[in-house]
Amino acid sequence: MLYALVIFFSAFLLFLVQPLIAKQILPWFGGSASVWATCMLFFQTALLAGYAYADALTRWCSLKRQAQIHTVMLVCAVALMPIIVAGHWRPQGEEEPISRILMLLGATIGLPYFLLASTTPLVGAWFWRRHQSAAPYRLFALSNFASLLALLGFPFLFEPWFGNRGIALVWSGLYAVFALLCITLAWRTALRVTDGIPESVPTEVVAPTAADRAAHGAPSRTWLTGWPMWVTLSALGSMTLLAVSNHLTQNISSAPLLWVVPLALYLVTFIICFDHPRWYVRSIFLPLAAIALPAMAATSDSLELAKVTPLYAAGMFVLCMVFHGELASLKPAPRQLTQYYLWMAVGGALGSLLIAVAAPLLLDGYFELFIVLLIAVVVIALHTFRVPGGRLWRASLQGVCLLVFGGVAYYSVVSTDAYVSNVRFMERDFYGVVRTRDSGGEPEFRTLIHGGISHGGQLTAPEQQMLPSSYFGPNSGYGKVFQALPDQPRRVGIIGLGAGSLAAWARTGDHWVFYEISPAVVRAAKQEFTFLSKMPGTHEIVVGDGRLALEREAPRGYDVIAMDAFAGDSVPTHLVTREAMAAYVKHLKPDGVIVFQATNRFVNLLPPIRNLADEFGMSAVVLEDNPVAGEGNDPWLSATEQVLVTRNKAFLQNPLVRDASVAIQRNPNLPIFTDDYVNLLRILKRRDVVVPQ
Repeated sequence: MLYALVIFFSAFLLFLVQPLIAKQILPWFGGSASVWATCMLFFQTALLAGYAYADALTRWCSLKRQAQIHTVMLVCAVALMPIIVAGHWRPQGEEEPISRILMLLGATIGLPYFLLASTTPLVGAWFWRRHQSAAPYRLFALSNFASLLALLGFPFLFEPWFGNRGIALVWSGLYAVFALLCITLAWRTALRVTDGIPESVPTEVVAPTAADRAAHGAPSRTWLTGWPMWVTLSALGSMTLLAVSNHLTQNISSAPLLWVVPLALYLVTFIICFDHPRWYVRSIFLPLAAIALPAMAATSDSLELAKVTPLYAAGMFVLCMVFHGELASLKPAPRQLTQYYLWMAVGGALGSLLIAVAAPLLLDGYFELFIVLLIAVVVIALHTFRVPGGRLWRASLQGVCLLVFGGVAYYSVVSTDAYVSNVRFMERDFYGVVRTRDSGGEPEFRTLIHGGISHGGQLTAPEQQMLPSSYFGPNSGYGKVFQALPDQPRRVGIIGLGAGSLAAWARTGDHWVFYEISPAVVRAAKQEFTFLSKMPGTHEIVVGDGRLALEREAPRGYDVIAMDAFAGDSVPTHLVTREAMAAYVKHLKPDGVIVFQATNRFVNLLPPIRNLADEFGMSAVVLEDNPVAGEGNDPWLSATEQVLVTRNKAFLQNPLVRDASVAIQRNPNLPIFTDDYVNLLRILKRRDVVVPQ
C-alpha cells in the first residue's frame, strides 16, 4: 500500500502543478495559447530528466545509496517551498518568451517537479526489487489515474474554492508530506531488500506475456518493437495532444479548462492501455483511427468550434488509444522498467519540442496538425506488420492506410491552399500567425487576420484609407465614444494594435499610445496599412503586454482606454480581472471611458465586465452595431458588440450614447474574476439578456 500511496501522491501533485504554475505566469505573456505549449515542453523535458535520474540510480547505485541520494534531493526540494513565481521574472516587453518561460519554470518548480517525475519509475523499480511482481505496470496505470483526478479537479474544484495562490500554498504543504512518505519508503525498501537482482524471473513477470502476444500479434521486426518505436509512439501521442490543445486555445481562450480537458483524455488512454492488454482492441481502434484522421484534416480550418471540438476530442482519444495501446503491447520485462519509461519520456519531450519550438520557428502558419496526421498514418501502417493474419489480410489493411493517407494529404493541401491564397503578408511568432489579404472586390479592402479571425482592415483607395471601417464604424461603440467626447485634444490608450484601424478617429492635437504584444502585428500594421503614418496628432507604440506596461508606467491620464486585444476568437481573460481593472483605472481620467471589445462567438464577456464596473463604482452599458452589406450599407463594416465603462454620467446621457446603448443585467451568481479565479465555464454560453437603460 505504501508503494501505491507514494506513486498516487506523486502523480497527483505532478499534474496539479501543471495548470497551477501555467496559470500563474499566463498574464505575464499576454494570455497566449503558446504559454501552455511551452509549459508542456518544460514538463515533458523535466519528466525525461526524472526518468533518466531514476534509471541511473537503479543501474549504478545500491538501494542504500539510492535512499541516501533521494533523501537529500527531497529535503532540498522541500526547502524551496512555496512554489510561487517571483516577481522579478515578469517580462518587460522585449524578452524572448520561450526561453524566459523555461527559465522561470526551472527556477520555481524545477527540482520539485524533477523529483515528482522520477517517482513512478523509481518506486516501480523498488517494488520490483522487493516483491518481484509484475505489478509495476499496474502502478503506472494508477499514477495516470491520480494525474487525471488532479487535472479534472483543478478547474472544477480547486480553482473555484482556493484560488491560484491558495492552491500553491496547499500544494507546497502536500509536497512536504509526499517527501516524508517517499523517504520512509526508500529506507524501508533499502533495509529489507538485499542488493542483487535474482538470476531467474518468475514466468508471470515476463512481458509481453503469451496472452499479450495472442492479442497483439508476435512482432516480426525488432526495429518495430524496440526503443525507436517506443520513442515514435510516445512522441506522436504528445504531438497530437499539443496540436489539438493549440487549436482549441487559439480559438476560444487560453484557460486552464481548455488545457486540462485534452490532457485528461490523453491520460485516460494511458490508464486504459496500461491497466490490461484486453482494453486496447486493434479491430476496434484501427478502423476508428481510419475515420478520425481524414475527418480531423477536413475540419481543421473550421471555426464552428461547437461542432469541431467534440470531433477533435474524440479523434485525439482514438489516435492516442492506438499510439499508447501499441506502446503498451511493446513493454519489456519489469527489470527493464526504468529504461522503458526513459525512452517513453524521450518521445514525449521530443513531441513537445517539435510542436512548441520547432513548428513556430520553421512554419509560417499552423500547419503542424496536418504533419502530425500524415505521420500518424505512416506509423499506423507500419504496425499492420504486427497484426495477426496472412499476407492478404495485411495487404488489405495497408491498402486502407494508403487511402487514408491520400485523404489526409488531399484535405491538407486544400486547407493549406485556402490558408495562403491571396496572402500578401504572413508571419508567425509566439503569439500567433498574422496574415494580410486583399478582398479583390470594389471597393478593395485589405484585412489583417490574426489566427483565423479578421481583426481590422483598411480601404485601399487613397481617398478612403482613413475612413472608419470593420469593427470601428460610426455606429459602433468606438464610433459613438469618439463622436460624443468633448471637442478638444485627447489622450488615448489602446491595448491591441491590430491593423491600427482605430486611428481613423484620431484628430490633430491627440496623442495615442498603442500597446501591442506581438512584434509580427506591429510589422504588419506598419508595412501593410497606412493608419499610423497618416493619423493626425502623435502616437507611440509600446511593445509588450498592455496590462503589464500599464502597471509599470506612471498614470498617463487617458480620456479613452480601448481594450482591443485578441488572438483569433481567444480572449486573454487576464485582461478582465480585478487586478487588470485597477491598472486601467490608474491611467484613466476621472471622466474618462474604457471601451471593451466584447465581440466574440464563444465567450460572453458582458457579465464579468459588469462585475468589474460595479467593483470600481462605474457604470457599464453595451452598444451593438449590426451593419448589413447591401443597399444603403457599407460592406467594409462588421457587426460588433462593445462595452463602455465610465463614471461620467453626463457622457452616458449624451444622445449619441444613450439612444444606442443598453445596460447589462447583473449576474449575481458570477463572482468577480481575479488573477486567482477565472471560471470560463460560467461565460461559455449565450450572453445575458440586456434590459433598456
